[in-house]
Amino acid sequence: MSESGLALVDRMLEGDRLALARLITLVENRSPLVPEVMRRIHPRTGRAYALGVTGPPGSGKSTLVDKLIALLRREGASVGIVAVDPTSPFTGGAVLGDRIRMQAHALDPGVFIRSMATRGSLGGLARATREVLKLLDAFGMDWVLVETVGVGQTELDIIKLADTTVVVLVPESGDAIQTMKAGLLEVADIFCVNKADRDGAQHLVAELRFMVHLHREGRHAAQQPGWEIPVLTTRAVEGAGLDELFGEIRRHRELLETSGTLEARRQARRRRELYELIVQELRREVEGQLEADGALAGYLEQVLSGALDPYSAVAEILAKGIWPRPAP
Repeated sequence: MSESGLALVDRMLEGDRLALARLITLVENRSPLVPEVMRRIHPRTGRAYALGVTGPPGSGKSTLVDKLIALLRREGASVGIVAVDPTSPFTGGAVLGDRIRMQAHALDPGVFIRSMATRGSLGGLARATREVLKLLDAFGMDWVLVETVGVGQTELDIIKLADTTVVVLVPESGDAIQTMKAGLLEVADIFCVNKADRDGAQHLVAELRFMVHLHREGRHAAQQPGWEIPVLTTRAVEGAGLDELFGEIRRHRELLETSGTLEARRQARRRRELYELIVQELRREVEGQLEADGALAGYLEQVLSGALDPYSAVAEILAKGIWPRPAP
């Protein structure tokens, strides 16, 4: 790691917000410095509580997050926000940005807001979100809020990062059954029906509570004993229902911490991260060797010509010890 890169990490750990911003940019751009940055900040991670806020576009997630920031700051907690936005087809950056959201907190030294572009990533999150959460954690934030882009049926990646996930819906979200098909019941720790003064809100609440009851024996019963997903109503613009929502978020956190489920979730997250990084490295190594290595290139030619199917090629490569190469 270069001396300037080391200096950035040291400055960030000392509370330098500009250094934090520059490190986040390095992570977003997939700099070769990222592995060393993550190694150096690792001892300072594991303290922040990650809250995910997800749901379809137009459900009022940004307004809800804005109000939650105010409640957390009222308690004296420092807050990091990762707002994942669609990617601009022109710049590759976020279409929406922190310039037009959460302006009331922009100058608050206890709040750090970062907008990120998905850059083609599915699942409602940018690829670098996990590393950015670690940077905010190491920086000393008590809470990290992640607002996803709102992509509907692929919005499931948040469960891999958040300790508690709030799914925000509005009456216009459509039939609750369609919501269940999107997999959000498996994601949600708390359901929030926002803009609850609109027609159809109470019907959606009733449908969600019925679906939660039917699925009580599923994921949450096994992983969160004693927790039935609450279905709350809010009017975020007016601040109505926010205290109740925040109370349920805190109650869920307390349950996870006292039952040991929080640590179990985080261990599962670390396991998943390890597997994903191993696969990434193996893929990079295979792609680098596939055409350069004579034996591997021969199998590639056979597969490309149709003379050999990919399954047989893989079986032979592994059986003959062509790859992975034995350690020297």
